Amino acid sequence: MAGTPISTHSDLESVYGEGAAAVRDRYVALSKAHHARFGTKPEIFARAPGRVNLIGEHIDYEGYGVLPMAIHLDTIVGVSRGGADLTITNVEAHKYGDLTFSADPDQTVDVGKHNWGNYFLAAYKGVFETAAAKGLPRPDISGLNVTIQGTVPTGSGLSSSAAIVCAASVALMHVYGFDFTKEEVSEFTARAERYVGVTSGGMDQAISMLGARGIAKLVEFDPVRAHDVPLPAGATFVICNSLAVSNKAESATGRYNLRVVECRLAAAVLAALLGEGREAARAVRTLKQLEPVVAARYSGPKGSTAGAPLAAVHELLHPGTYSAAEVEEILGAPLASLFEGDASAALVLAAFRDFKLHDRAAHVYSEAARVPAFRDVCLGHGSADEKIAALGKLMDDSQASCRICTSAHARSWTR
Repeated sequence: MAGTPISTHSDLESVYGEGAAAVRDRYVALSKAHHARFGTKPEIFARAPGRVNLIGEHIDYEGYGVLPMAIHLDTIVGVSRGGADLTITNVEAHKYGDLTFSADPDQTVDVGKHNWGNYFLAAYKGVFETAAAKGLPRPDISGLNVTIQGTVPTGSGLSSSAAIVCAASVALMHVYGFDFTKEEVSEFTARAERYVGVTSGGMDQAISMLGARGIAKLVEFDPVRAHDVPLPAGATFVICNSLAVSNKAESATGRYNLRVVECRLAAAVLAALLGEGREAARAVRTLKQLEPVVAARYSGPKGSTAGAPLAAVHELLHPGTYSAAEVEEILGAPLASLFEGDASAALVLAAFRDFKLHDRAAHVYSEAARVPAFRDVCLGHGSADEKIAALGKLMDDSQASCRICTSAHARSWTR
């Protein structure tokens, strides 16, 4: 399947439409800041938007589809060649100080010393790794001067991190002459963001690259692909900033990455309890992988009401928490053996010894079913008011499920 090419534009109107006038000053300010710092204007601007997820919370890293939409808030990256290093600056210099990194694409990102420039460095490494994987020759490495400006509030849940990684990747592709599709950028930026310590599932990057004005997208994975989902006529989605900051990279061990680890453990334990051998169970990485096994055992009346996956969860996984020792007894191996080479998971295992497997698995399976239901409402018959009411019910159920499966230790954990 052919991918979607990166779009290029010579005017802001073709990007922002009626909103072009409102953003023009941002590009002018970025250009002036770049010139003041480096003595030249950027040779390329690249931008990528933030996003809001309508439904499909915390299931992308389990391989299930999600339904987000891009928003008008975005991040702009301006780049010019010069010097021997990567010099990264921000228009808001009082908040984000200048940073300098080596131009070596093989350098290690210092996860233990998080700073805002790590996101650009993750993109830098991701671009070169993708080129190498495709067998493309490495171009001559030159120093780069970079200026960044963004309107996506950091730590607000609108994916400011994905916006900067995606925008930086597109800019770097231009500088070094690489021509990857939007789908390819979605894939490698999701992997690259793990360099900052977040086990990203891929939704944020995919909608940042594949989103379109005025429409939501059903995003599916393996491989990444997006399908238009028109929302009901007259529907308005109000995005409110609660001002409660949750910086994903800094809090990943006790929040985002904890959820990923709990899902992996839930999948392995459920596989063992379904009768898979211990070795086979330890190899299971996602709850989605178990669907054929679950369907074979829970077809018919037992799985007819709640659905086979949920029936399996409620029957085989006990409520409350599983201790690390209990999981290790079921799987016949130390937990660390399931996550060899995964530094982010190692931090989680060092910080926590109790895991909510039942609630996590129940959320994933129930939420995975709500995503196509949301799409079907949007594409189905009925008045706009009827559709909006049905969508609201699905979104309420989604948030209720998220609250139930949020571990108490995750809520109270601080780094």
